[in-house]
Amino acid sequence: MRQGLSFETPSARSGEWEQMLRLFIQPDSEADRAKLVGYMEQILFGLQEFLHKHVGVTEEIGLKELALGYMDSTLCFDPEKKLPEVISDIIDRIAPQAVNVSSPYFVGHMTSAIPFFMVLFKAIVAALNQNVVKLETSKVVSIVERQVLARLHRLIYGFDETFYNTHVQSTEATLGTFTEGGTAANLTALWVARNTLLGPKEGFAGVEAEGLSEAYRAYGIERCVILVSRRGHYSLRKAIGVLGLGNQSLITIDVDGENRICLPALRRKIAEYKADPKTRILAVVGIAGATETGTVDPLRKMGEICREAGVHFHVDAAWGGPTLMSDRYRHLLDGMELADSVTIDGHKQFYMPMTCGMVYFRSPFHLDAISYHANYIIRRGSVDLGIKTFSGTREANSLVLDSALKVMGRKGYGMLIDHGIDLARKFAEEIRRRDHFQLVTAPELNILTYRFCPTPLKEALLRSSGAERTALNEKINDINITIQRVQRESGKSFVSRTAIDKGVPGGGETVVLRAVLMNPLTTLSILREILDEQEAIYREYYGDAQVGLGSL
Repeated sequence: MRQGLSFETPSARSGEWEQMLRLFIQPDSEADRAKLVGYMEQILFGLQEFLHKHVGVTEEIGLKELALGYMDSTLCFDPEKKLPEVISDIIDRIAPQAVNVSSPYFVGHMTSAIPFFMVLFKAIVAALNQNVVKLETSKVVSIVERQVLARLHRLIYGFDETFYNTHVQSTEATLGTFTEGGTAANLTALWVARNTLLGPKEGFAGVEAEGLSEAYRAYGIERCVILVSRRGHYSLRKAIGVLGLGNQSLITIDVDGENRICLPALRRKIAEYKADPKTRILAVVGIAGATETGTVDPLRKMGEICREAGVHFHVDAAWGGPTLMSDRYRHLLDGMELADSVTIDGHKQFYMPMTCGMVYFRSPFHLDAISYHANYIIRRGSVDLGIKTFSGTREANSLVLDSALKVMGRKGYGMLIDHGIDLARKFAEEIRRRDHFQLVTAPELNILTYRFCPTPLKEALLRSSGAERTALNEKINDINITIQRVQRESGKSFVSRTAIDKGVPGGGETVVLRAVLMNPLTTLSILREILDEQEAIYREYYGDAQVGLGSL
């Protein structure tokens, strides 16, 4: 404590204030310090081993049973435990009932292992505690953020050196912004598109100032619509709800046999709305890595259609964006550079800790459409990043990404991308080889869907139609629901489950098992074990795999 400073409080007389200050700056004792360092050493330098030992559902226990241990709603006045005890509780009590997303057997969601050094970067960011939306609480960290945004903007759009030298640190330009996740990134992109489409004009101050009803009146329209394939992420519905457009304004376009947006259907819808004087198309959304199937829309053709129609083209590349790092597979995102805005998630295939979203704009001035100012920060004429962002407070996750890019390079990230896509294709072949499995959507990137489909039922489906086919499909759906639930609760491995249409023509919605392959520790051998386990679950619950229809 600095000489001359006085902390006179009633608690100070009893020594409680000094005890609180000690807790604020250091462990209580050397023994406490040693225990804390022991835990952190395991996490920082043996992350995978630590997670394997301490984290993951190790016994079948339901959420209701778990919840019974967390019913106390009383906030204690006095401290309950010392810091090492609290950390021990997290590791010994909480972690074993959490989900070990770092396990190479966890292949069901877009969450995976993080490199050990990410924990180091995250700890440093927490210790610095910079709020990057304003220069007065971040200084050089905000400058670093602008640089990393420019580097990824260049990866997407590939403009020349002069463009980036001009705009990277320009106080007038904004190439993109970090957000809390892909949902906030998509919201930001559509917010910009809305404010640009319904911007100020003579006699009207703009939708942001006067609201949607006045905007519709000023422009002589009754609604705005957003077009996306039926594989679009649900965050788009959230976004248009927040923007006041209403969920019914999200118009879903049919997909083709490969789960990509049907271009003729898209053209017809655009022509239909262009011919309607009471409707404006706010944006068309292309998907670069659909959440359920991993597929990529024909981005180049979509971009050309949007340019011809004068419509904002947004690409949701929250999942697939980092594929640009791969020299072998970046061609799968051909045409993304035509987008007016692009969403990418850092906590997906940039392997960052939760949470990190980003949105990039082709024009360095597009984000001007959502500028806000205040007297105490983000003042007019300032260079605060918060002027053109939804967030009022945001941690420096840009520093984590910047550091990771330096450690990994494009080459390192490209290797991770290549591994996931290559493994997905090998897994698809393994599924095709097994009699009682059916590949539903083949992988384009590193996501695929399949289902357990016993041979007797598979053959019966081919012979059936109408109500009989629907009944058979529902029977197979029930089998896959059971397999996924039992495998999840057993705690060894995990694939997710979803339901998609058009999996079986005329058969209704199809329940499928979904594998997301992004963990570099996952191998084909592990995936075979997962399939073996699914076969074993089927035999346990439904009898021998050769059982006939009558037994099902």
